Amino acid sequence: MPVSVVIITGVSGSGMSSALKAFEDLGYFSIDNLPVQLIPTFVRLCDESSEIGRTALVVDVRSLEFLGKFSRIHAELKEKGVNVTVLFLDADDEVLLRRYSETRRPHPLPDQDVVVAIRQERELLREIRELSDFVVDTSEHTVHTLRDIIKDQFAEKAGSHELNVTISSFGFRHGLPRGLDMLFDVRFLPNPHFVPELRPFTGRDAAVIDYLRSEPEVEDTIARFADLLAFLLPRFQREGKSYLSVGVGCTGGRHRSVMVADAISKRLLELGYKTKVMHRDIQKDEQRYKV
Repeated sequence: MPVSVVIITGVSGSGMSSALKAFEDLGYFSIDNLPVQLIPTFVRLCDESSEIGRTALVVDVRSLEFLGKFSRIHAELKEKGVNVTVLFLDADDEVLLRRYSETRRPHPLPDQDVVVAIRQERELLREIRELSDFVVDTSEHTVHTLRDIIKDQFAEKAGSHELNVTISSFGFRHGLPRGLDMLFDVRFLPNPHFVPELRPFTGRDAAVIDYLRSEPEVEDTIARFADLLAFLLPRFQREGKSYLSVGVGCTGGRHRSVMVADAISKRLLELGYKTKVMHRDIQKDEQRYKV
């Protein structure tokens, strides 16, 4: 069986090393900074090996020939029938600047201000980004959530195609999460924030859950959202979609959205869908409520 090749590339500081480690954990034979011109030879050697079935490679601007030769070599691999996937990682400029400041590592493009280097690199990578199979913005991801994304997308799955559903609670006050496929706004529901004794808690605490469940429109809303997803998910799955990202937002992201996201996730799990929940803003403003 031909070797599967994942080429990890992207903007420096976007998490390519962390991504490569995640592929190692999945059993991929992994190489960092392989010269682009050696990729065809390496793939041929892997095809001749009985021990290497999947490999992941990081190639980026550290390779001097990267930009000029990548598109041609990628096309050659495709023409030869190689199962090659390009994963492109990106992040906002301000996030990249913070990461460089925290690690104190120089940018690979030398003798330039980091801000200028980031913008130049992004421009140089534009064509490669456009031919990528997957683009992941890591601005709001940790090492752990990036690993989860890679695991969900690239781990070998037995049986039929799986649809992975991520339900993210958040507060509109803190901005929209990135990459949402669907968005449910629950700001119309009764707000525990205005109940003084409930304000310090979150939508995962029993007092808040009981308060919200005592309101008929909350249960009705959860049921209608869950029914809509139950209708849509098989159709997304039929079209070959691997991921569905659903956002549930309230004002601050601590109470209503958290409770509703958990409730929807539970309903989908009962229907047999692979579902996980992320509560992006549940800890924000926590200090304001401590006595």
